[in-house]
Amino acid sequence: MNKEQEENIDPKLLRMAVIMVFGIVAPALNATIVNIAIGTIIAEFNSTISVVQWITTGYILVMGIAVPISAWLVNRFSGKTIYLTSLVIFFIGSVFAAFSWNIEILIFSRILQGIGAGILIPTLSTVLVRHTGNAKLGRLMAIVSVPALIIPILGPVLGGLIVNKLPWQWIFYINIPLCIAAVILAVKYLEKDEPVNKNQPLDIIGTLLLSSTFCLLVIGISKLRTGHGIGNFSATIPLLAGLALLLAYIVYALNAKIEPVLNVHLFRLSNFSSSSILLLVSGGIITGTLFILPLFYQQVHNSNAIMAGLLLAPQGIGMLCTRGLSGKLTDKMGSRIVVIVAIIITIIGTIPFVFANSATSKIFLAIALFVRGCGLGGVAIPVMVSIYDGLTKEQVAHGTTATRIFQQIGGSVGTAVLAIILQNHMPVNADAEITGKAFNIVFLWSIGFAIISIIPAVFLPMKKE
Repeated sequence: MNKEQEENIDPKLLRMAVIMVFGIVAPALNATIVNIAIGTIIAEFNSTISVVQWITTGYILVMGIAVPISAWLVNRFSGKTIYLTSLVIFFIGSVFAAFSWNIEILIFSRILQGIGAGILIPTLSTVLVRHTGNAKLGRLMAIVSVPALIIPILGPVLGGLIVNKLPWQWIFYINIPLCIAAVILAVKYLEKDEPVNKNQPLDIIGTLLLSSTFCLLVIGISKLRTGHGIGNFSATIPLLAGLALLLAYIVYALNAKIEPVLNVHLFRLSNFSSSSILLLVSGGIITGTLFILPLFYQQVHNSNAIMAGLLLAPQGIGMLCTRGLSGKLTDKMGSRIVVIVAIIITIIGTIPFVFANSATSKIFLAIALFVRGCGLGGVAIPVMVSIYDGLTKEQVAHGTTATRIFQQIGGSVGTAVLAIILQNHMPVNADAEITGKAFNIVFLWSIGFAIISIIPAVFLPMKKE
C-alpha cells in the first residue's frame, strides 16, 4: 500500500460517515432553534413559561436517560438497526410536534424527539469508531463534527427567520423531509453490522443511577444559569442529589456483577481520564462562550438576533478551516501537542474581547473570532479521538457514553458559570459602559478556563511509533 492510499479514508467508510452525519442534522438543528420560538408558543397555546419550559426540560431529561441506554443498545443489537430506530422515533416526535393541537401534545412530542436524539447521536459515534479503529479516526471525526460547527451559526438565524416570517410549526416541519431522506439513505447504503455482545444484560440499576445523576445535575446547573443563586433550593437540591447519586453509581459500578452502563475502571487509563476532564473544563471556552457571544453583540453592539448570529460566522468559519487539519495532525502525532497549540490560539483570539466595547470595530472582532475559531477547531477533534485510544470494541460504547455526558455537563457548567459572572457584574439598568465591562470580565474568565484546560491536555497521548 503506497503513502497516498494510507492517507485516504476508505470510500465505504467515508460514505457511511456522511450518511450517518446527515441523519443527525435534524436533531442538531432542532436543538438550536426551538428556544427561539418559546415566546410564540406561549402566546399560541395561551400557556405560561413554567409549563412551556418543559418543551426544553423534558427534551434534556429524556436525552439524559437515553444516552446511557444507547451504550447497551448498540452493544446488544446491530448499530444500523439502532440508528434507524432512533431516527424513526425522532421523526415521529417531529410529526407530532408539527401538528400539536395543545401544549401537552407538544411536550410529549419533544420527549419522543429527546429519546430519538439521545440514542441516535451516541450510536453514530460508536458505530463509526468501531469501523475506523485508531488509524484515521481524527480525519473521520473532523467529518462527523461538521454539523456541530455549522448548525450553531445557522440555527439561530434560521429560527429567527421562521419565527418572524412563518408559523412556529415550521421549526418542526423542516425535520420531516430531512428525516425521511436520512432513513432512505441509511436503509439503502448502510451495511448491517454484527452486535458486539448479543447476550449483554441491561444494567438497570446503573442506568437509573447514571441517568438520574445526569438529569439532576443538568437541571441544577440550568437553574443556576437562569438566575437562581447557589443558595436557592431549586438549584442546590438537584445539584446535591445529583452528586450523591454520582457517588452511589461509582460505588455500584466498582462492585457490579454485570457489565455496568459506564465502566469506571476505564478512568485508570490516563488518556481516557485526561480527555474526560478536558471535556468538562473546556465547557467554559466552547459552549459557555457560544451562549455569551450573541448577548455581547446584542447588548454591547445593539445588534438584533439575526445579525448577532451572522456576526458569529467568522468563528464557525475558523473552526471549519482547522477541523480537517487537526484531524490529520492528531492521526500523525497524537493529541497532546495539537490540543495545547490549539488552546493557545484560542486564548489569542479571545484576548481582544477582554478589552472590547461598543466602539470596537466589528471587523477587528470578526478577525479575532476567526482566530479563536481556528483554535477551537483544533481542540475538540483530538480530545474526541484520545478518549477512544486503547479501548476495545466492547469498550467503545462506554467511551461514547462518557463523551456525551461530559460534553453536556461541561457545557452546562461552563454556560452557567459565565452567565452567573455576567449577572453579578451587570446590575439592572446598567449603562453601555458597565455592560461592556461586565462582558470583558466574562471573557477574561473564559481565558482562565482555557489556561486551566492546558493541565489535562499535557496528559493526552502522543502518537505511538
